[in-house]
Amino acid sequence: MNPQAKLISTASLLLGTSITITSNHWVMAWIGLEINTLAIIPLISKSHHPRAIEATTKYFLTQATASTLLLFSSMTNAWFSGQWDITQLTHPLSCALLTIAISTKLGLVPFHFWFPEVLQGSTLTTCLLLATIMKFPPITLFYLTSPSLNPTLLCSMAITSAALGGWMGLNQTQTRKVLAFSSIAHLGWMAIILIYCPNLTLITFYLYAMTTSAIFLILSSINTLKLSTVITAWTKTPSLSTIFMLALLSLAGLPPLTGFLPKWLIIQELTKQELTMAATTIALLSLLGLFFYLRLAYCATITLPPNITNYMKQWQANKSTGILTSTFTTLSIMLLPLSPMLFTAS
Repeated sequence: MNPQAKLISTASLLLGTSITITSNHWVMAWIGLEINTLAIIPLISKSHHPRAIEATTKYFLTQATASTLLLFSSMTNAWFSGQWDITQLTHPLSCALLTIAISTKLGLVPFHFWFPEVLQGSTLTTCLLLATIMKFPPITLFYLTSPSLNPTLLCSMAITSAALGGWMGLNQTQTRKVLAFSSIAHLGWMAIILIYCPNLTLITFYLYAMTTSAIFLILSSINTLKLSTVITAWTKTPSLSTIFMLALLSLAGLPPLTGFLPKWLIIQELTKQELTMAATTIALLSLLGLFFYLRLAYCATITLPPNITNYMKQWQANKSTGILTSTFTTLSIMLLPLSPMLFTAS
């Protein structure tokens, strides 16, 4: 891809995200989301592979539909209330349409079908953008409109997302699809607490984005796209494979790693809100995700490639670990001691 074109796409991506998260008017938020969509499309399709073109088409159609619903929702609210302010969403129809629109943009169940396919057709760097930065503006809109949303609808979608994300991830052998269903399951954790403690949703998203960024950067460093090639990484980069295992366990939410913190806070808050059944259900559903995280970790650190003559081991050159990879992996593993400060922030 032309360096100038890549620079323009990246700058437009940052511009669209900044416009959406700082806007107070629905039209400006919509413009920011559209800039984001148009900026990421060249990055998805840059490989010119048929699967990448298919992923680009699916992404564009889905995002265009969601943006249309969001604009229609804001216009309906303005028609009945005379308000274009994002925080003044009062009409029930507008609230329902907005929930559907943002859920489609995020990939919450039942509007999740596009997300694994788009990630499967994209490069690892583009997958990183789709799983982190592209989800920040819709999460911000959810945060700003959280007092107006329907708790029953959000709780149902959250538990369904956690269940389907864990269940569908069990049968995957492609690392990008595993991380796509992992993202859907984590969105369920963010959505279930959105009504009761929006700050906790943002904390969960930040920690999820940090841990997922570390995993995608490690996969990019070792050039691994599926489970059958994960097992070849240990003989070349044992230290990076060990860190990869710890980052996966952190994403699964095991103590004493960073990923345990948001799950701990969410379960505590749900219990305070007398939603013990919802907290128990989503905690048990996280065990489904734990299985495929452990399988990835097992392949990365314990399983060695078979030493038989008809097995062609993938050639991998030693690469130095970048400063970004080192920073994200350290934070995704060792942030749990900061929990008292995050308790205060939430």
